[in-house]
Amino acid sequence: MRELLIGYDIGSSSVKTTLLNAQTGTVVASATRPGEEMVIESPQVGWAEQDPATWWKYIQETTLLIRQEAAIKPGEVLGIGISYQMHGLVMLDKQREVIRPSIIWCDSRAVGIGNKAFQEMGESYCLEHLLNSPGNFTASKLRWVKEHEPANFDRVDKIMLPGDYIAMKLTGEVLTSETGLSEGIFWDFPQNGVSQRLLDYYGLPLSVLPDAVPSFSFQGRLSSAASALLGLESRIPVTYRAGDQPNNAFSLNVLEAGELATTAGTSGTVYGVSPRPVYDPASRVNTFVHVNHQKKDPRYGVLLCVNGTGILNSWIKRLIGGASISYDQMNALAAEVPIGSEGLSFIPFGNGAERIMENRQVDAHLQGLNLLKHDKRHVLRAGQEGIVSALTFGFNIMKGMGLNLKTVKAGKANMFLSPVFREAFVNMNEVVLELYNTDGAQGAARGAGIGTGYYDSAKEAFVGLEKVTDLEPRAVLIDAYAEAYHVWERRLKNL
Repeated sequence: MRELLIGYDIGSSSVKTTLLNAQTGTVVASATRPGEEMVIESPQVGWAEQDPATWWKYIQETTLLIRQEAAIKPGEVLGIGISYQMHGLVMLDKQREVIRPSIIWCDSRAVGIGNKAFQEMGESYCLEHLLNSPGNFTASKLRWVKEHEPANFDRVDKIMLPGDYIAMKLTGEVLTSETGLSEGIFWDFPQNGVSQRLLDYYGLPLSVLPDAVPSFSFQGRLSSAASALLGLESRIPVTYRAGDQPNNAFSLNVLEAGELATTAGTSGTVYGVSPRPVYDPASRVNTFVHVNHQKKDPRYGVLLCVNGTGILNSWIKRLIGGASISYDQMNALAAEVPIGSEGLSFIPFGNGAERIMENRQVDAHLQGLNLLKHDKRHVLRAGQEGIVSALTFGFNIMKGMGLNLKTVKAGKANMFLSPVFREAFVNMNEVVLELYNTDGAQGAARGAGIGTGYYDSAKEAFVGLEKVTDLEPRAVLIDAYAEAYHVWERRLKNL
């Protein structure tokens, strides 16, 4: 009989489900829904919402697809792991019904609330105890609801992050994790517990927070109701949950101090592991509890995030051709243009307030456009170089925090499929880039294997993880990319 693990990855663009062979670490089946990008509703400028029922719908659809592809038999699935889009707010009433659409990670409505809290609670207190400004994170979003939708706030029994909601739909258990509480900015690091001072300041009752469990742990079993909907046998344990960026780092076996991971999906990120609770004084880069954090052996995840990443690339796709042009064709066209896009620069900050810009709504800007010279190829390359430039801007902040940025790991997916993007990333930042055959759903499945006890160690959990290729900076390209970055940075500062 096969020994299988299921990994769910709930993103803001899609839901992916992967069935992993626990013995070999290879993918047995995988499915993604919807076929196009998931809708993000924006009732007002700067708002971003999704209906949690949509995530659950796509969990059901993708589970059906992997069941059909793999012909899963009773007793084969050992555990389920969950990765999810971070910082979202899901509010439940006493009947466990969703009160309003989820205010998701890239929503900007609570920026002013978080900035005010940073000043009034005291910057030194926030940085020393929360490691971050309350910013635009989950706690600030809940305070926004309290101020602007008091009737909805009064109905709240529990709040959850997106992955907590999916875990509840699977098991009926209302839980969260320490990593989740830290990403919501509810966690007091020196006290190693929930920040009562933050709750008091925002006027939030402690009772709305679910109990926390470790990322790798028994977190409930598949309920009979979920079993009937998914076509899986009941009682399968859920044994792992983590936000998408800690999980993406985990999927690449980034667990020890000094190791780094990067992603370039809807958002672009660099995630580094530190043994110390470091912070950026301006909270442009954020620190959370990593998945393998323990009080006696601490691990902190330092996250750089650029909201306007894959969403910019998909916007350009719609602009220049939509369904008539593929991403591979776009990448080939971008490669026809020299480094620096012949003076054209794209500032990619068009997907809400950007943390590395101190939570300002900078918007996207195309600068240096020459109507006699530039065409769609230049726009394509400038878009990719602009995203890398934004990541480089954040890289420099991380260097100032003491992180060693020499080798970075990534899954060979999303924008790392583009040769132009990879080349710009490696040479602009002067790092070695290692690409692996993995993604967030595989990471969630491996996490479930640790949580069930099937794997005795992380080393065992990464059987089957293979490096596809690595890329090193080239001396002949470094100066050209440095000049492209300096032009981009100068234009950013002049906005």
